[in-house]
Amino acid sequence: MTPVSDAPATPSSEISAAGQSVFKLFSRPMLGQSFDGIRISIASPEKIRSWSFGEVKKPETINYRTFKPERDGLFCAKIFGPVKDYECLCGKYKRLKHRGVVCEKCGVEVIQSKVRRERMGHIELAAPVAHIWFLKSLPSRIGLLLDMTLKDLERVLYFENFVVLESGMTPMKRGELLTEDRYYQLIEEFGDEFRAGIGAEAIREMLVDLKIPEEINQLRDELRDTSSEARRKKIVKRLHTLEAFQDSKNSPEWMILEVIPVIPPELRPLVPLDGGRFATSDLNDLYRRVINRNNRLKRLFELKAPDIIIRNEKRMLQESVDALFDNGRRGRVITGTNKRPLKSLSEMLKGKQGRFRLNLLGKRVDYSGRSVIVVGPELKLHECGLPKKMALELFKPFIYNRLEERGLATTIKAAKRMVEKEKGEVWDILEEVIREHPVMLNRAPTLHRLGIQAFEPKLVEGKAIQLHPLVCTAFNADFDGDQMAVHVPLSIEAQIEARVLMMSTNNILSPANGKPIIVPTQDIILGLYYMTSERANVAGEGMIFSNTMEVKQAFDAGVANLHASIQCRFRGKRVHTTVGRMLLADMLPERIDFQAINKLITKKEVTKLIDHTYRMCGTKDTVIFTDRLMAMGFAFACRAGISFGKDDMVIPEAKRKLVDAAQEKVKEIEKQYTDGLITEGEKYNKVVDIWSHCTERVADEMMGTISTDTVLNKDGEMVEQPSFNSIFMMANSGARGSAAQMRQLAGMRGLMAKPSGEIMETPITANFREGLTVLQYFISTHGARKGLADTALKTANSGYLTRRLVDVAQDCIVREEDCGTSIGITVAALVEGNDVVETLGDRLLGRTPVSDIKDPITDELLVKAGTIMDEDIVEKIENSNVDSVLIRSPLTCETTRGVCVTCYGRDLARGTRVTVGEAVGVIAAQSIGEPGTQLTMRTFHIGGTASRQAEQSHQETTHGGVLKFHDLITVQDRAGRYVVLSRNSEVSLHEAVEHEGQVEAGRERERYRIPYGARISSAPGSVVEKGTTFAEWDPFAMPIITEVEGIVKFGDLVDGVSLRENMDDTTGLISKEVTEWKGQSSKKGDMRPRITLKDVNSNETLMMPNGSECRYYLPVGAVIVVNEGDHVHGGDIIAKVLRQSTKNRDITGGLPRVVELFEARKPKEHSFIAENEGMVTYGKDLKGKRRLVVTPDSGEPMEYLLPKGKQLAVNEGDWVRKGEPLMEGSPVPQDILKVLGLEELCRFMVNEIQEVYRLQGVRINDKHIEVIVRQMLQKVQITDPGDTMFVSGEQVEKDDYLLENVKTDKRGGRVATCTPLLLGITKASLSTPSFISAASFQETTRVLTEAAISGRVDTLNGLKENVIVGRLIPAGTGNILSQLKKMGSLTKGEKSTQGGEQHVAKVASSSEVTEG
Repeated sequence: MTPVSDAPATPSSEISAAGQSVFKLFSRPMLGQSFDGIRISIASPEKIRSWSFGEVKKPETINYRTFKPERDGLFCAKIFGPVKDYECLCGKYKRLKHRGVVCEKCGVEVIQSKVRRERMGHIELAAPVAHIWFLKSLPSRIGLLLDMTLKDLERVLYFENFVVLESGMTPMKRGELLTEDRYYQLIEEFGDEFRAGIGAEAIREMLVDLKIPEEINQLRDELRDTSSEARRKKIVKRLHTLEAFQDSKNSPEWMILEVIPVIPPELRPLVPLDGGRFATSDLNDLYRRVINRNNRLKRLFELKAPDIIIRNEKRMLQESVDALFDNGRRGRVITGTNKRPLKSLSEMLKGKQGRFRLNLLGKRVDYSGRSVIVVGPELKLHECGLPKKMALELFKPFIYNRLEERGLATTIKAAKRMVEKEKGEVWDILEEVIREHPVMLNRAPTLHRLGIQAFEPKLVEGKAIQLHPLVCTAFNADFDGDQMAVHVPLSIEAQIEARVLMMSTNNILSPANGKPIIVPTQDIILGLYYMTSERANVAGEGMIFSNTMEVKQAFDAGVANLHASIQCRFRGKRVHTTVGRMLLADMLPERIDFQAINKLITKKEVTKLIDHTYRMCGTKDTVIFTDRLMAMGFAFACRAGISFGKDDMVIPEAKRKLVDAAQEKVKEIEKQYTDGLITEGEKYNKVVDIWSHCTERVADEMMGTISTDTVLNKDGEMVEQPSFNSIFMMANSGARGSAAQMRQLAGMRGLMAKPSGEIMETPITANFREGLTVLQYFISTHGARKGLADTALKTANSGYLTRRLVDVAQDCIVREEDCGTSIGITVAALVEGNDVVETLGDRLLGRTPVSDIKDPITDELLVKAGTIMDEDIVEKIENSNVDSVLIRSPLTCETTRGVCVTCYGRDLARGTRVTVGEAVGVIAAQSIGEPGTQLTMRTFHIGGTASRQAEQSHQETTHGGVLKFHDLITVQDRAGRYVVLSRNSEVSLHEAVEHEGQVEAGRERERYRIPYGARISSAPGSVVEKGTTFAEWDPFAMPIITEVEGIVKFGDLVDGVSLRENMDDTTGLISKEVTEWKGQSSKKGDMRPRITLKDVNSNETLMMPNGSECRYYLPVGAVIVVNEGDHVHGGDIIAKVLRQSTKNRDITGGLPRVVELFEARKPKEHSFIAENEGMVTYGKDLKGKRRLVVTPDSGEPMEYLLPKGKQLAVNEGDWVRKGEPLMEGSPVPQDILKVLGLEELCRFMVNEIQEVYRLQGVRINDKHIEVIVRQMLQKVQITDPGDTMFVSGEQVEKDDYLLENVKTDKRGGRVATCTPLLLGITKASLSTPSFISAASFQETTRVLTEAAISGRVDTLNGLKENVIVGRLIPAGTGNILSQLKKMGSLTKGEKSTQGGEQHVAKVASSSEVTEG
């Protein structure tokens, strides 16, 4: 790798030799070369020799008697430098005065021994060998250049076959392989007319003869003419490699090595162990092997040994070099003495223990310590308690310095002695040193940036670090033995950064969702809840006070109870409140209204209160307020003395009745099943549904019983008040526990899941207070065990997801103020079923609208384009008639290599505009990855209790208004109700507007999808009230419904082949089910099970209203509910397909689903979506696939081959819209992008990922997901290259594509066209423009091989590559420096040092200088 430099050259020619030596003495050590990028390319033999300081000729390492390095050996001091500082090997020259002298006796230069870390040697090979990376790293680069397969190449290189080099007059082709016998036969036949070779020499000759420009032109012509897709792919691959060589100025023959570099000896050390043995790096063994074989080969050449022996030796040399570079890549792994595989150069780089991840990305730091944490409730928010002993050790240098300054110690040694003796003055100085010197605390695992925060240390006795309770949430810390590490920022800049950016008081909001993260929890909440509760008929009720002081005195004196309802004057107003709330009011910040706390305070309320305080009063007041809240909460939790007793678990009286009623219903279902009215699947679904409802009812009853107390008030009347039951208070306040856990304690445990994830039909009707029977206990263990297994799995998986996310997003930084784009994405409130999951306001907060937002009715301007919407603006929009807004998004931002401030919007952790230089990619990755451990691996809910929402089986209106139907096709059934036959019908609800005595439909308020088979009870245009049910359907079965009246005729339903009659063991009844017929030989060949309707009289096949024949094709698993010859009416159900709904809600749920989406994988049961709109018809089936044709009004029909037996979402004759699913299953993200475009893909990804997190109650802002999706869309695929440099089908960076098109357009050429590509996060990380970042992520050897061939330059734009090369990252404070550098401000500094050099040169030339 070579640095691409931008440093000015030193005008050394102007300085005399003497002057230079003076300059050398006084010069500051240079911080290394200044550079803008790093290029990697293949090293030529000359280059390797130029690096080297001498040839390693012997395999010896050190002399066994003297322990000195052997001359010309692997540790030779002459080549690599002296073993001791400024001392030659034989000891003739010692000490600094001989600096630079080369000893004439032993040939060692007198210099510092650290050169042994940087000086390289080389081995001259007796025969060339191929570099295994270019040979075996797929696709084989040597193979691509020579157009040979890897197998053939290996045969030549490992001396099995000859290859023709010059065919001459023979029928042989160049590059053809010959066996040994054939070769000798041809030699006899043709003599010298042709030439063939073997081994790396032959391959090298072929590479030298390769004329790259001619090959490229030939391939381009071929590419134009070829029509075969496979051939095209092959040509493009080869073309890429050839062009890479042409552009990078690498010569192909450099892939065959003639010289091998030997890395410096200190990087492959040989260390003496006690007992006279040595520990050595594996590389030494590998190098020894190479040298031995090489020397033997040289000797064989001298002895003119027979060909066969030489060939064998050459093969062994090739193998030993392969093992040195990448042991185990080919052939057997070379093992050491103890049968352990030796670690080759590739292993040194790869993986977690490799150079990149172990030493370059993660380093150990000094000035750090770790200890157990304990709680420090008396600390302020910005403080932490640091044990004295620890502080003394950490701040040693500062203490030494102070002691010397004060004159208490004369030398460093004296100061050291004082500190060791722990004299009194030392402690005083320690106090001074740590005053206002922040330290950083870190708790592993650091999942997001709040895992490291800065505090001011406070010296404490003992050995444990004290931590403020309110920062525990951010660190995810508890005090059950957790440990934390302390780090000391040394430089003044580091201290400023720690104080301004990392201080705990400056990190009140969570970067993931912008909500406060410094929020009281547990005991504090319980205390605040207790003190703000109201109780009837207690001392002091109805008293009136003039100020808070009086209330406090009355409370202290015991006159007024904490919970008494009183009146008091506060801030000039009389308020109705309680004593506890007035005590709380005493510390309320000025600008916060008393009504904010004049209520029962739960965790939600506290969060809201702190959020409000932060927005209204700023950081300082918020911090003071939270600290006071904490103190107050602890104090009153202590006074409350709330405990946990078994009598607090109150079992509701109605429980028995509810359980009995549910059992009755289940019996009824069982009876229907025995009578054959329903299938087994339906029975199972219904039973599970009944028990789900029952469990919920019992839980509600229990909450009703436990949540209120009936008491006498002071007038002697019975009144209800919120309960003071301990367990209820804990759960209701949000301190600990939840309604679901209380349900298990005092309600009923409910349904449990089997290990497979299915829900068992029999629930546990007991609760923990009553106790479980042995059977119930046994059933419970499934869930509990599964939970434990999952926890272990998900920690690793979640960590790996975070790593991939960080890697893909690390170079996404805010680069500029505004990119000026006019495109965006549309957001509206998120509605699921009948519930608003997320309001429009929540989704708009902190975002920027693309254009002005106006109220659609009043036309009032609500917000101007380009304004970041804050809480007030959002409230205005919520109260207006706006339903959706087009906003700027990181996804559509046009900034290159990053995003702009306007598209990103608000910095969630600060509540202000994001600043240029913020690393939003890493923040996004951490925000998504950090809650990953809270997501389930599959479905593990409270102790494995099944979480199954009762299925939605009807649609009701959320507002009153007028109904309108869209795309609705219905048929009237026997009862006169309308049955929906269309797949994509919608009902819209409009505001009712009076017009000339008529009610008309006004603005649309809601839209509902109505499924196929629903029965509708309201007519179109009817006026409905809020909460009217207008459609009902069976949620557990998908029916197949007749459209006309006729006689049933079965087709291809062959008993035992495509039809199975199931006789139920319990009922003795028979049900007919369509089965999988594939693989069974039937005379008819392919089967299409169907039901046809015939005319009652003529027995002809009936026609549907749309003109197609009345045939209903049945999928596998369909249960037929009619018999052949039955007479059916329109709207009747002839068959049903059961939905697999009662596996838990999330089949691929939790973490695996998030990973599947981010990796852009095809879901296991994926569906196909229509690429254009049109009419559906069934075509001729093909090889076990069903052919579906969608014919648009104009244009070509599209064909889809769907797996047979899968449930289709459309019927023949249906009209489908673009993007609609054609079969059941999850859509493929790539299809959505291709068919529906970027915005729809964004909506799909955001909603799907958010749904998983929402199920776990985790809030993440949409923009984080958008940032990651943006990074997944950085590549495009060229469809038509036009006159550009690209090749059709090539994948290129979006920025490069746009740049090339601009250039081509200027030349007047035809620009290229492309389609966007969605890459999974792993793939996107590996195809990043920075090869250093990609190599440090995964597949190191492949990435480096590719980069070296193309001579790639890493311009160091991301964070990772800068960390690796040891520079400041171009984000945050480092961004300012990199901006200055770009503007050229740093060149002034360089000029000034040049001036200094010239000045020294003048002085030197006027005076004689001699060197001692």
